[in-house]
Amino acid sequence: MRSIAFREAIREAMSEEMRRDDKVFLMGEEVAEYNGAYKVSQGMLAEFGPKRVIDTPIAELGFTAVGVGAAQNGLKPIVEFMTWNFAVLALDQILNTASKMLAMSGGQISCPIVFRGGNGSAGQLGAQHSTAFESYYANIPGIKVVSASNGYDAKGLLKQAIRYEQDPVMFMESELMYGDKSDVPDEEYYIPLGKADVKKTGRDVTIVSYNKMMKVALNAATELEKEGISAEVVDLRTIKPLDWKTILESVKKTNRLVIVEEQWPFSSISSEITYRIQKEGFDYLDAPIRRICSADAPMHYAPNLAALAIPNVEGTVKLVKEVMYMKK
Repeated sequence: MRSIAFREAIREAMSEEMRRDDKVFLMGEEVAEYNGAYKVSQGMLAEFGPKRVIDTPIAELGFTAVGVGAAQNGLKPIVEFMTWNFAVLALDQILNTASKMLAMSGGQISCPIVFRGGNGSAGQLGAQHSTAFESYYANIPGIKVVSASNGYDAKGLLKQAIRYEQDPVMFMESELMYGDKSDVPDEEYYIPLGKADVKKTGRDVTIVSYNKMMKVALNAATELEKEGISAEVVDLRTIKPLDWKTILESVKKTNRLVIVEEQWPFSSISSEITYRIQKEGFDYLDAPIRRICSADAPMHYAPNLAALAIPNVEGTVKLVKEVMYMKK
């Protein structure tokens, strides 16, 4: 085992797959000469050369179209968006071409492409650079969505997406996690998409989260432990396909569910989870399902207002106590 940063885990996943298969290549803004905006692709240009690590113009729609066309002609592109907020400019190619071509071609043309980059809020970036996009893309048929919370999961999931997936994969990262350290084994490994992971076992309540909100969920579980409340924490890892069965098995044990996510509340991932669990596990619930989301408003630049808008440990602990019917 080695302790490496999240950005290094992503880099290792891409580099290992590029060494294995010369059809895999990386393209995006500043991925080559500058070593990546967040230094995720550091050193890759020197190893693989400018034909496989390609700097693009600031033209998301254009280079996304190039990547989609390459994927439909037998290559395996990794398209990096400096932030997923910029990917909305390329939504036409993602929604109307990448996600639909397999169906429109009667199964003849697949699109094995990975789109990846920073997602969600990341400090004082203002409203236009702070949106979490998991629910946006999970709503599109033909697309898979991954949102990892640590380097170990990120590496295994990204290798799986590059090597085996024939559908477009939206790989959501976070600028705030690129420096986080994780233990990653020396041997090669892959993590199948669509499998949630129980990060902490517990008996009293299930807390579900993903991406950087897993820090909130796990820290809340630690605080709850001090008060004698045992929380089980489930990391979704893959948003679509959604492993709601793992959540259901946890709820069967704990009888309570709290969901922590960075999405806006309307039509969010928590909305889908709540529907699934109440439909399949209503008789196991001893309290209403509760959730804590980001405020239903654009993200402010001011740090005090940004902090109020995003889920936190205190709010999560409060919700858990409510579903436990504990006195405030």
